[in-house]
Amino acid sequence: MALNRQTLQAWMLAVRPRTLPAAAAGVVMGCAVAWRDGFFRLDAALACLFAALLLQIGSNLANDVFDFERGTDTPDRLGPTRVTQAGLLTPSQVKAGMGVVFGVAALLGLYLAWLGGLPIILIGLAAIISAIAYTGGPFPLGYHGLGDIFVFIFFGLAAVAGTYYVQAGSTSAAAWWMSVPPGLIITAILVVNNLRDIENDRKGNKRTLAVIFGERFTQAEYLLCMTGAYLVLPLAAWLGIVSWFSLLAWGSLPFAYRATRAVFTQKGRPLNAALAGTGQTAFVFSLLFWVGMLF
Repeated sequence: MALNRQTLQAWMLAVRPRTLPAAAAGVVMGCAVAWRDGFFRLDAALACLFAALLLQIGSNLANDVFDFERGTDTPDRLGPTRVTQAGLLTPSQVKAGMGVVFGVAALLGLYLAWLGGLPIILIGLAAIISAIAYTGGPFPLGYHGLGDIFVFIFFGLAAVAGTYYVQAGSTSAAAWWMSVPPGLIITAILVVNNLRDIENDRKGNKRTLAVIFGERFTQAEYLLCMTGAYLVLPLAAWLGIVSWFSLLAWGSLPFAYRATRAVFTQKGRPLNAALAGTGQTAFVFSLLFWVGMLF
């Protein structure tokens, strides 16, 4: 029994539940716009939500095992415990778990493909491949400064517009515009992660943008992502794409301010608080945006 409990705890560490609310943000935004336009479908919304959560879990498992195999994760790691590096689970166990998670996500994808057709199949396949290729494969995206753009594409554009598409059967200007804020905020999560790990990544030859351009650039990138996410709303409202009630999402600014302040005043392990705060910002932003769409 003790062994089973320990194994369960190890898997919970590997899954990293605290990353999941941020993964849901894009789906929530897409559902909010679909609700406003009269296309909301609970079945499609739930399928998109669970698929997004499974893709995030699968990505977490892939990063855990592939960073370990590449020698990037060391005992000096400043982030949350990685189970492969800590010896809590073997690489083969984590890879098997990754396969199961992506397999279940693919099954959900079949239902979404039935609703949305070929575009959803392509998005789903690209999302799984990118999640694995972020740290795995012959050209790991995260090791060549490409992580930020791929996070923006899949957690912003694909998540919001894709969620809207499977409910409405098409996309809209509002769906594309509202894909930008969660994409930017969730990209900012990666930016904090890379800022925290800049020295360790440099030693491991993981060439993130933070490693390539340095600390000041990374802080500026974070600020640009967070500021841009909030400024999209009044611009879209001024253009008549969404209502001014969408600015209720600005109620998440206290979370954003605390996280941003930490990015500019902290280094190393204390940045874990900024990491969590940025994830909270993404989720609260999307929920408050949906509240604004009710008016």
